[in-house]
Amino acid sequence: MSLRITLLYIAAFFAGMATLAVEFTTARMLGNIYGTSDIAWSGIIAMMLAYLALGYYIGGRWADRSPYTKTFYTLLAWAAILTALIPFVARPALVGAGVALAQINIPGVVLWILVTIVLFIVPVTLLGCVPPFVMRLAIEDTESSGQVAGVVYGVSTLGSIVGAFTPTLILIPTFGSTRTFLIFAAGIMLIALIGLAVESERRPLLVHSWMPVGLTVLAVIGLQGPLKPAPPATTLLFEQETGYNYVQVVETNGGTRHLLLNEGLAIHSMYNPDFSVIETRGTWDFFMAGPYFNEAPHTMTEDDRLMIIGLAGGTMALQYSAVYGPMPIDGIEIDPALIGVGEDYFGMTLDNLNAIAGDGRIEMRRLNHEYAAIMIDAYRVPYVPWHLLTVEFFEEGRARLADDGVLMMNVGRSPINRELIDAATATLLEVFPSVHVMDVPNTFNSIVVATVQPTEPENLQANIDLLLADEETHPLLIDVLPLAAASLHPTQPNDIIFTDDRAPVEGIVHNLILQFLLESNPAAEIGTFETRDN
Repeated sequence: MSLRITLLYIAAFFAGMATLAVEFTTARMLGNIYGTSDIAWSGIIAMMLAYLALGYYIGGRWADRSPYTKTFYTLLAWAAILTALIPFVARPALVGAGVALAQINIPGVVLWILVTIVLFIVPVTLLGCVPPFVMRLAIEDTESSGQVAGVVYGVSTLGSIVGAFTPTLILIPTFGSTRTFLIFAAGIMLIALIGLAVESERRPLLVHSWMPVGLTVLAVIGLQGPLKPAPPATTLLFEQETGYNYVQVVETNGGTRHLLLNEGLAIHSMYNPDFSVIETRGTWDFFMAGPYFNEAPHTMTEDDRLMIIGLAGGTMALQYSAVYGPMPIDGIEIDPALIGVGEDYFGMTLDNLNAIAGDGRIEMRRLNHEYAAIMIDAYRVPYVPWHLLTVEFFEEGRARLADDGVLMMNVGRSPINRELIDAATATLLEVFPSVHVMDVPNTFNSIVVATVQPTEPENLQANIDLLLADEETHPLLIDVLPLAAASLHPTQPNDIIFTDDRAPVEGIVHNLILQFLLESNPAAEIGTFETRDN
C-alpha cells in the first residue's frame, strides 16, 4: 500500500474519530443546559446524523468535480479549524441559553437552541464529506472499488469507536470540553498538513500555515478566565468540568458557599465555614423531618445509620452529624469529583462519613447495613434517573431499612402539575404501607417520605411537641420541624406505577415543564431560599 493511500485511510480514521468525539463532547456541553434525557440524546444524535448525511452527499459530488488531494486536504484543514471554533462560539450561546432558562424566557431559549444547532452544521458536514472523498481518491481501478469502500468504512468506524470513549473517559475529565475540541481539531489539522506536504503541495501548505497558528491563538486566548461567570453578588471560588457535570463553587457576600452544577439554576449544597451547621430553609432541612413520621415518641441517636444517595457537597451529612452526633453515614455520589469538592470547600471531612463514588442503585446493593433512613436527593427536573424511581429499586431500599426506618426523596413539581410526585407516591405504596408529602416553601420541590411501619401524618406533630418540650433538642430541629409540619400536603397517588420494565419518567417530566411554561406565569412563581447560619 502506497504512502498516499495510507494517509487517506488515516484521514478517514481521524475523521471518524473526530465525528463521534464532536458528538459526545457536544452532548456534554448541551447537557449542561438542556439535560441528558433520552429526548436530548435523540435530538443530538439526529442532528449529527442529518449533518453527516448532508456531508456524504456533498462530499461525493465534490470529489467527482475536484478529485484532487489538494482539495481533500484543504477540506480537512477547514474542518479542523471550524471544529476548533465550536466551543468558543458555542459557549456564549450556551450561557445565553442558561440565562434565558433561568429567567424562563421561552423565546430566548428557543433562539439560543437554534443558534446552537446551526453552530455544528459546517464542521460536522465537512467531516461527513471525508469518507466519500477518500473512496474517490483511493479507488485506482473499478475491480477494487468494493474493497476500498469496505476499508474506508471499516477504518472510519474504528475511529468512531475510539472517538466515542476517549472524550468521556479521558479528555473531558482531564482537560474539559473546550480543550477536547481543540485536541481533536489539532489531530485533524496535523493530518491535513502532512497530507499536503507528502503530496508536495507546497503552495497550499503555505496558504494554510495560518491555521495551526490560529489554533494556538485560540488555545492561549480563548481558555483564559472562567468558562461561565459566577451569578451576581457571588465570587467564583472553583470551577471544573468533570465526567458528569460542570461544577462551580461560589461564595456570597455573607461567606456562604453554594455548589452549582451545569446550568446553575439550582443550589446543590450549602456551607458556611464560620458556623457549625447551616439552616437553609430548603430541601436539605426537610430531610430532618422524615424519621419523625414514626409513632411518638420517636428518637434518633448517633447509633443510627444513614444512607444518602446524591451526596453532593454533604450538606445533609453535616446537618445530621451536628444534630445527632457522629452517626455512621454512607454517602453515595455518582460524580467522584464532587466528593473532592465537598472535602475542599464544604467541610465534608467528617470521620463518620463514608463517601462512595458510584451509581446510587449499584452501590446500595453492595451495602448490607441496616439503616434508620435512606435519603435520595438525586432527582431534579429535568435530570431524573428513572432507575431510582421504580418498584424494584424501592424494594431493594426497604430490605436495608430498620423496622422503624424511612425512605425519603426529593421530587420535583410545579404549581400546576404534581404528576411526578403522585406517580412516585403510587410506586412507593406498592412497597411501603404509608407515604407522606411535604412541599418545600418557595421551591418546586417536595420531600416524599415512605415509612416501613404504618404511620399517620399526625405523628410528626406529636413528635414535634415532645421535642419542643425537651431542652436538649437541637435548635435546627426546633426551627425546621414545625415548618415541615406546616408544609404537609395530602398524599394523592395516581395510577402510574414505575417499574424496571416500564418507567415513563421522562414523558411526565417533559409534560410537567411544557405545561408549566405554557399555562403559568413562571417569573411570578419563582422564590428564593431564606438561609440561616447557626
